[in-house]
Parts: sequence; structure tokens; C-alpha cells
Amino acid sequence: MKIIIRFIALNFLLLHGFVAQAQTISKKFIASSEQRLDYTGRVGFSDSSAQFFWSGTSVNINVEGTTVVKALLDTKRDTNYYYAIVDGNASSLKKIKVVVGKKMYTLATFSDNKKHHIELVKITNTDDNTTYFYGFEIDKDGSLLKPNKKKKRKLEFFGDSVTCGHGVDVPVDSTDSGAPKYFNNFKTYDAITARYFNAQYHCTAKSGIGVTVSWFPQIMPEIYDRVNPDDPNSKWFFSAYIPDIVVVNLFQNDSWLINTPDNEQFKARFGSVKPTSEFIVNAYVDFISKIRTHYPKAQIICCLGNMDVTREGSIWPGLVEKAVLTLNDKKIVCHFFPYKNTNGHPKEKEQQVMADDLIQFIEKNSFF
Repeated sequence: MKIIIRFIALNFLLLHGFVAQAQTISKKFIASSEQRLDYTGRVGFSDSSAQFFWSGTSVNINVEGTTVVKALLDTKRDTNYYYAIVDGNASSLKKIKVVVGKKMYTLATFSDNKKHHIELVKITNTDDNTTYFYGFEIDKDGSLLKPNKKKKRKLEFFGDSVTCGHGVDVPVDSTDSGAPKYFNNFKTYDAITARYFNAQYHCTAKSGIGVTVSWFPQIMPEIYDRVNPDDPNSKWFFSAYIPDIVVVNLFQNDSWLINTPDNEQFKARFGSVKPTSEFIVNAYVDFISKIRTHYPKAQIICCLGNMDVTREGSIWPGLVEKAVLTLNDKKIVCHFFPYKNTNGHPKEKEQQVMADDLIQFIEKNSFF
């Protein structure tokens, strides 16, 4: 009897091993360096992985004849969230929390043999929490297809927490929160605007950043030209992506910090003396001039809002208007979002209001 049981057990283990081996063999891995993958945003590359830093960065894959698409990912901290989007369908959004350690994540499953497009997009903040993307896994018999044709229109946004998506998913009746689970760049005015115009989208934004001072040591003029915002030697080649329209939405953080002389970043930037309006205008002129140097033909829209930087009586719209007049460039204009008059950062509906406003402004002025 013991011999029979051992025989059955041995056969079970052997069969289980063959099945596991067959399952392993039945999959194939598509490395991050594969030329038929399509990346969006400023992405870093090493021998083994692609690195995602900025909000809205994504990788796209077209497949056919596979029952599953997975992604092999790793991250520095357990605070990164992504959307997996199938066939561009917003109703198919799958939210994925990427945790520390190399792990395979299921993005989509299929019961047909049709062609499918899958996008994996970072929806959390731009910070030092780098995500490492090693590649996709599909069925062995599945096919990797050519990427979609690039969208002709191109947009780029330079901004802060409003543009990144801070607090977008905070429940309506809850207090503001910068927790990663509440960040959602996909639902921001900038991402919505890009999808409306069927445009390529680059989000060069970071929560807490300013033009003259930030809540941390770096300011936008110091990181705007980087692939990795935390690495001064990681330079972005602007020729790789030349937008038709550039939207700049900054100064919200400056508006708070220039009035807090006890803040360490105030002291580091200004010492003990509050910056003058002239200093602020010149700093803005200098930054927009740098953007113009890289994008000589782009339409540049200098925005503000929709937080208290545009509330009634704010000095900031006037400062931006003065800077734009100083630049004396017909293709650099102002546009200010109405003050939302609610606490905290803009939630989903308020981001949609901003998107509708910006879309109308772009269409009215025939910028596309």
C-alpha cells in the first residue's frame, strides 16, 4: 500500500513539475529595450530596465493572440500607482499599486485572439520614487505588433501639484490629502486636454515646485531640462519631443513661500528679505525664455490657477501679464483659470472644469 501511495505521489510531483515547466515555457518575455514598445514622457534607460520618474509617463504595447499581458516592475518605495488601460477605453482602467521588489503584475486578460493595445501609465507624483520597468510577458504563441502611428499633435505641460494630480481622488467631503493613493494624473486638466485633442502628452511637473522657491531645494528652472528630476547630470534632449503647444502653470507654491520667511527654502533662496515683484517677474521671464529657446515655434500659454493664486485680489495674474508683455512674443499668451473657491487641491470635477476651460481657449484661438 505504501509503495502504491509513494508511486502516486511521485507521479503527482512529476506531473506537477511538467505542468509548471509547460506554464513557464508557454510564456515569452518582451524586454524594455524592445523597439516595438512605445514610450510616452521622459524615460530613462539602462541595460535591463526603463525608469519612470514623471507623472503621466507610460509604456504602450500592441499584441495579438495572447490571453494575458503582464509587466515586470520594481520600485524604491510602496507608493507608486499605475493605470493599465486596454484599447484606450477609459472604462477599462485597472489601478495597480507597485510595491518594492521585482514582481510580475497582470495588466489585462483576454478570451479572444484579437489585436489589443495596452498602456501602463504612472498616475502618482513626480518624485524620487523611481519605477523600474523590465518588460512585458505574453503567451508564447502571442504576437508583438508594431506600435500605433504617433499622434500628430503634441502638448507639454510644466506645472506643480495641480498639474500632477495631487488629491484628485480625495472623496468630495474629505480634507485635502497628498497621499499617493489619492494622486491621479490621468484625471488632471492636462491629461484630459491631451486626450480631447488626440495629442501626445508630456507632463513635466512636480508637486510642491515653484519658479523662485519650492517646498524642497529644487525649483522648476533647475529641473525642467532633466530626464531624472533628481539627477543634475540626467539631461533631456529637447529635440526628442517638440510640442505644438506648451502650457506653463506655476507660481502656486511661490505665492505661499515668499510670505513665509521662517521656511528653510525661503532662507536658502532669499536670505531674510522677501523677493520683490521685479525679481519674480524677471525669474518668470527667464524661465519662459529658456522654454522658447528649446521650442522656437511653439505656442506658449502662461496659465495660473485654479487655487488661491487666482483668487480675487491676487497679485500673481498681474505679475504673469507683466512678464508676458516683457517677453514681447506674439506666440506667448496668458490664460488664467477661475478660482475654484474650495479648500485644498482640485478634485476630479474641478480638474474637468479646468480642462473644459483650457480646451475652449485653445479652440477659440485656433492654436491647433
